[in-house]
Amino acid sequence: MYRKLIPFIAILALTTLACGFDIPQPPTPGPDVTEDINVKYPDAEEINLKLKFGAGELTLNPGASVLVDGTATYNYDELKPQVTTDGGDVEVRVGDKDFNILPNLNDLKNEWDLKLGDQPMNLSINSGAYDGKMELGGLSLTRLDISDGAANVELSFSEPNPVEMDTFTYNTGASDVKIIGLSNANFSLFDFSAGAGDYTLDFSGELQRDSSVKIESGLSNVIIIVPEGVDAVVTVQGGLSNVNATSGWERSGNDYIQKGEGSTLTFVIEMGVGNLTLAR
Repeated sequence: MYRKLIPFIAILALTTLACGFDIPQPPTPGPDVTEDINVKYPDAEEINLKLKFGAGELTLNPGASVLVDGTATYNYDELKPQVTTDGGDVEVRVGDKDFNILPNLNDLKNEWDLKLGDQPMNLSINSGAYDGKMELGGLSLTRLDISDGAANVELSFSEPNPVEMDTFTYNTGASDVKIIGLSNANFSLFDFSAGAGDYTLDFSGELQRDSSVKIESGLSNVIIIVPEGVDAVVTVQGGLSNVNATSGWERSGNDYIQKGEGSTLTFVIEMGVGNLTLAR
């Protein structure tokens, strides 16, 4: 079958050249460029910050005196960061247009090292295949939305969120994601959706109120850590049968219960196949 296609492909290529068509060439990298990113707070009652990153390395930390402060280092003109503001909506994105022809990812350099301010905001992070290291502890986040492709992410909330977060959504593809200090995020609902990959969700921190957690995952390994003494109920749905609950968890049908005091974490987990570990 494939041998029969080879002459056809060769004829098609020759015909294309004969017709004078130009075959697009991928862009080539230039020298490294480092630029400052400094975004002041907009004069608005509600702030919506969107970070559209793409591929590369993304580092986020608290500590800015403005909305966003940091640097971007890149080696393709198309990756030059752009900032747009419309009222309380602020977007920081990679480039003013998408690549028409993808560059060689081995040659690509795109690194953001940013600090965020502590005024209340809705934060959205939209990325592709990237390495992310994010510390969001202490930030006043009223909503958090993260969406990425094949990613390697470490996200932590080392300090409590001083305001109530309505919803924290995280949608990812085939990734390796570790989130630490989730109780400090102070969310009402944590909605985590993932494809194949390895995921560790650590609910350490200060649980300030009853919170709900929804997890949907495909073929993956999911580790859920709930510290001893935290009241938690985990309901497992779908065809998953490989559940490893460590000491301290009691099973009742499809429910796994850890008795504790104070506020309650309520989980609904739907996994078709894979491995689920409930730890303390």
